Amino acid sequence: MRLSLKNIIVPSIPLAALLVLSCVAVWFSAYFGERFATLPTQNTVFYLTNIQPFIQPNSLLSNIVSITFVFLNAFLLGQINNRFTLIRTRTFLPIFIFLLLMGSWNETHLVNGSHLALTFIVLALFYFFGMSRDTKASEQAFMGSFFISISSLLINPLIFLIPVCWIGFGIFQSFSLRTFLASVFGTLAPWVLYLSVLYLMHNEINFSTVFHLDFDFSFNISSFSLPQFIYYVSIFIIMLISLSGMFSISSGDAIHTRNKLNFLLLMLISVFIITLIFRSQYALFLPVIALIYSILISHPFTLKQNNFYGILFIIFCTLNIAFVISKYFLI
Repeated sequence: MRLSLKNIIVPSIPLAALLVLSCVAVWFSAYFGERFATLPTQNTVFYLTNIQPFIQPNSLLSNIVSITFVFLNAFLLGQINNRFTLIRTRTFLPIFIFLLLMGSWNETHLVNGSHLALTFIVLALFYFFGMSRDTKASEQAFMGSFFISISSLLINPLIFLIPVCWIGFGIFQSFSLRTFLASVFGTLAPWVLYLSVLYLMHNEINFSTVFHLDFDFSFNISSFSLPQFIYYVSIFIIMLISLSGMFSISSGDAIHTRNKLNFLLLMLISVFIITLIFRSQYALFLPVIALIYSILISHPFTLKQNNFYGILFIIFCTLNIAFVISKYFLI
C-alpha cells in the first residue's frame, strides 16, 4: 500500500483551512492551557522602548500580534517558493510545517519583535534571490542588506547575517565590488537613520547600550527535560534525512534553484551557530530557524513520493503534537 501526501501537498480549500485552524488550535492551547513560556532576554533598546511597553508578555494581545505576523510570514513563504520555484511544484507543505512549528514552540509566542524581524528577513530573500549571476545587482544587494539591517535593530545579533549574505553573493555568482559596497551601504543606512533620530531626541548616544551583544557560550544538556531532548534530537535527525533526500534529487533542479537551497542551508547553519553563541536569547532566533527548516524539509517531502517520506512526515507531525501534549504532563 502506497502512502501518499498528495492531498496535503496540494490540499483542497476546506482541507487547507482545516490544517491552518489545527495549527492555530495548537498555538492557543498553550495560552488557554496556561503553559506560559519565560520571556527571553531582549536587550535591544529599540525593542524595549518601541514595542514591549505596548504589549504585555503572555497576554492575549501578545499572542494575537505574534500569530498575525506568523500568518504574514507564512504567506510570504508561499510567495517566495512560488516565485523562485525552490520546490519545483506547487506545494502547501512549507506553510503547514512552518505554522505547526510555530504553534508547537510556545517560546516563540512571546517574541513579537522576532516575528517582525523575520518578515524583514524574508523580504531580504526576495531581493537576494533576484541577484543570480548578476554582478551589477547593486539595487538588490542594497535593499536586501537594508532589510537584514532593519531586523538587527530588533535583534542585534542578526547583524552577523550580513557576512553570510556576502558568501551568498558568491554562491549566486553575483559577488563584485559594486554589490559588496551596495550591501555595506544598505547595512549602514538603517543604523545611521536610527542613531541620528536618537541624537536629535536626546543629544547624546551611548552606543554600548544601543547595540548590545549578550554573549553566552554556556550549554548544559541537563537543562533540557527528557521530552525536550527527545524532540530536539528527533527533528534534527529528520532534518539530516531530509537534506540527504534533497541533495539526492537536486540534480533535477535548475542551477539557480540549487544555489538558493544551498544559501538557505548556509543561513540555517549560521542562525543555529548564532543561537548557540547567544544562548540566553535562543527563543529570538527560533522563527528564523523554523522558516528555513520548513522549506528545506518540504523539498523531499514534496518531490519524493514514496512510503518512506510519507511515514517520516507522519512521524514529524506526531512528534510535534506529542511535544505539545508533554508540556501539560511532563515539562
